[in-house]
Amino acid sequence: MIRITQPVMAAATFLLLAGGGVAQEKRYVVIDQDAAGPGGTDMMSILVLLQSPNVQTLGITVVTGDQWRDEEVAHTLRLLELVGRADIPVAPGAVYPLMRTQAETKLWEQQYGKVTYQGAWTRRESNHDPAEVPAMTEGKPTKLPLDEDAAHFLVRMVHEHPHEVTVYAGGPMTNLALALGLDPHFAELSKGLVFMGGSLSPRTDDPEYANDPRREFNLWFDPEAAHIVLRPHWPSIICTTVDLSVKTRLSQEMFDQITKAQTPSAQYVARYSHPARSYLWDELAAAAWIDPTLITAERHLYMDVNVDRGSGYGDTLTWSDRIKPALDLPLVHAQMDVDMAKFGKMFVELMTRATPGPKQ
Repeated sequence: MIRITQPVMAAATFLLLAGGGVAQEKRYVVIDQDAAGPGGTDMMSILVLLQSPNVQTLGITVVTGDQWRDEEVAHTLRLLELVGRADIPVAPGAVYPLMRTQAETKLWEQQYGKVTYQGAWTRRESNHDPAEVPAMTEGKPTKLPLDEDAAHFLVRMVHEHPHEVTVYAGGPMTNLALALGLDPHFAELSKGLVFMGGSLSPRTDDPEYANDPRREFNLWFDPEAAHIVLRPHWPSIICTTVDLSVKTRLSQEMFDQITKAQTPSAQYVARYSHPARSYLWDELAAAAWIDPTLITAERHLYMDVNVDRGSGYGDTLTWSDRIKPALDLPLVHAQMDVDMAKFGKMFVELMTRATPGPKQ
């Protein structure tokens, strides 16, 4: 059943206003991202969180997904330098999925058909050795990442701030699965999980979903990791689905408004992003965590990922309470619709404002 949410503007302590209204509650987040760059959904979702005066980003952990990990780390470090937030630590994470390999996927495709998007495995600009960092349009960073790996960093953050840290996941869930392997209490010590991923029945003729509407890259790329991460009882799990993401675009009008501003974030978007090229996948997940009133409909369901090696390997599985398997699964809040006008206004406001400095 779809539940229609009602905006509660006056009571929302998280509300972000163009004039820079500040929430009283300190909101900690660790960003776990397959941080392809420059520009694009991964970088702009990081900016959404950095640009909010109500959010304290404790660090960014990076996982192979849209590009290889090492080049993603470099793009992340450079973004932070360009917007004046080089103080934020960046922790390198997993280079490869837990079990899925590129070679086995090619064999799988011979039996079950081609997968149109495979991130670092198929993107032309990522077609190089995983350890290589190609020439960067925005210039290479001078800052180095942490010596600490992503999984240990994630575990350390939830222990330093128990029940206060939201984990935002914009890519494959390999780092989170590894963190759970290090500490089985990782999920329950967080404040919750927010992730972009999963596909139910999107209304689109996009060829990526036309033949298999349940296949979504973030969960598909490392199905075993997503299966592990969706089993523990996080305090809350919020999912921005493909069904919702395909309803969003960086319009030419939004882009033009952003490019008029001279702030570092606006100029980054102006130089490295492109209007109408793709959906605002990860940006919406980040923005809706800041202001949940952007979401106008959601479904409460149970979610898992198909880890059989057959034709549905990596597909999203969902059940209602009435038909779910006899397993102890957590409830997922799956976002299904958005107030695009409100989201667009918020996104433009965030991208054009001055980047807040480090918070004490």
